[in-house]
Amino acid sequence: MTTPAQPMSAVPEGMAPSGAPVDPEETPEFRTPEPERASWGQVAAFVGRRGWAGFLRGIRVVRIIGWVAIGAAVTCWIVGPLNGWRELTTAAIALTIVIVLCALFLIGRTAYGVSLDLTRSRVIVGEHAEGGLILENPARRAIPSSRVVLPVGQGRGVFAVRRLAPDERVTELFQIPTHARGVLPVGPVSVLRGDPLGLFERVEHRADPTDLYVHPRTVAFSTDTLGFVRDLEGLPTSDLARDDIAFHALTEYQPGDDLRHVHWRSTARTGVTMMRTYEQTRRSHFVIAVSRARHEYRSDDEFELAVSIAASIGRRGMRDAFDVDLRTQSRGLRGDSERHMLDALSGLDLDRTREGIDELGAFVGSDIPAASFVVLITGRGASATELRAAVSRIPAGARTLVCVADAGADPSLRRIADAPVASIGALEQLPRAIARALG
Repeated sequence: MTTPAQPMSAVPEGMAPSGAPVDPEETPEFRTPEPERASWGQVAAFVGRRGWAGFLRGIRVVRIIGWVAIGAAVTCWIVGPLNGWRELTTAAIALTIVIVLCALFLIGRTAYGVSLDLTRSRVIVGEHAEGGLILENPARRAIPSSRVVLPVGQGRGVFAVRRLAPDERVTELFQIPTHARGVLPVGPVSVLRGDPLGLFERVEHRADPTDLYVHPRTVAFSTDTLGFVRDLEGLPTSDLARDDIAFHALTEYQPGDDLRHVHWRSTARTGVTMMRTYEQTRRSHFVIAVSRARHEYRSDDEFELAVSIAASIGRRGMRDAFDVDLRTQSRGLRGDSERHMLDALSGLDLDRTREGIDELGAFVGSDIPAASFVVLITGRGASATELRAAVSRIPAGARTLVCVADAGADPSLRRIADAPVASIGALEQLPRAIARALG
């Protein structure tokens, strides 16, 4: 006969079976895990990485003349004792002493407080950008004379700073000439610390870099040069709408039409509900498309002229409160304000793309179908066939103007596919050329 299983006696939580209290930290769930110990291989790898990083930092401070001195000292130490030449051994000792003494000049830090202040971060090409480099000694001891380097684009300026007493401040003024359009990084400011012989040089970076925008040249227009699109109600199109401003015709009522547009006289005369229909209008929308294809420009001056044409027309359009879009091959540029537009044009450069002005026209036609006025800008290298293809791809109903940058040539006007094509040889010719083309 099977004996029924006897129930096990319950043990209170926190008590051992014997009834003794249990320390919670000794239970498996509360036991603190032992820290993992690194293997000798991991320690060696860590030390090796830190040592290699320190070695790379060390060799960066040695200049070319320093490597020559070190090489000469090593050669003299090898050749002199082997051949018993005391002269070379003496030279080796002298070179070693000089190298060690020069290396001592690198010890310590140059605790300059450095700040960079540009009077204007945006200038027009040909102007000088002015600024100041403010150096301060916040330490309790004097800082010996040193050199401070200010990189500007591909060049750099070097300032010889005199000895600064504690809490002393000095301002170094500078001018940056701008000979070409572009975006120049100014900085980071670097403090050079080295020895009198120039064997070693340590660079400490201080202030963060800032961008200097060199805007393209522009020419001013008269206020009525682009007045043919100045229309507060917008430009009428061939699309019809049930609710707009430009009246078109009367049509029969359709379900969903707004009864506010019922023409009651015609309704009473015909007995059929007649509705007013309108030509759909849109706000004047400028699109300025600049080709970046290198094969369409004979020189860099032609491309600079093209960018200046785009900037001048864009500024006039924005000052007339038009919506302005800036486009190049396959991408748009920021043009929500005059400053942002000029900033974007400052960084525009030529590209070796195969897409020319015809592809640019197709991009504008597909991306901005509501454009009311399109300006296509290219160089002398664009053929008449490419210009015709570009104009044909502009949205229907939009007026098109083609500007060809032909540096040094006399201005001329022709028509391609019902669009005026103005060849411009100098920026000063632009207002008159546009007046003739759109007159």
